[in-house]
Amino acid sequence: MPWRLIIFIAVFTVFLVFISFNLENKCDISFGFAKLTEVPVFITIFTSFILGLLCSLPLIMHIKKRRAEKAHMSIKPKIEDAPEARSENPVDPAEARKRFRARHGDKKK
Repeated sequence: MPWRLIIFIAVFTVFLVFISFNLENKCDISFGFAKLTEVPVFITIFTSFILGLLCSLPLIMHIKKRRAEKAHMSIKPKIEDAPEARSENPVDPAEARKRFRARHGDKKK
């Protein structure tokens, strides 16, 4: 079942019921330099909700950008991406261990 569609229809129905109950309710809005009179309550509530969403949008975008950068940094290269794995003569693991120990010293005790 398309659950997103069902949830959208349910939320939309709740909005319509809210609007129908508040059609007669009116309020005044003062901006300090201007005043709106007889504004329906549902318009006031929906406008403040939309403005709140718009104000939080930059924060959400910043968080998503940081998560994407963090995920990109945590990706480890695959063995197949190594040059030795793509070459026709792959390096023998025992030989690679010998070269590593020769460069960094034998840590094995």
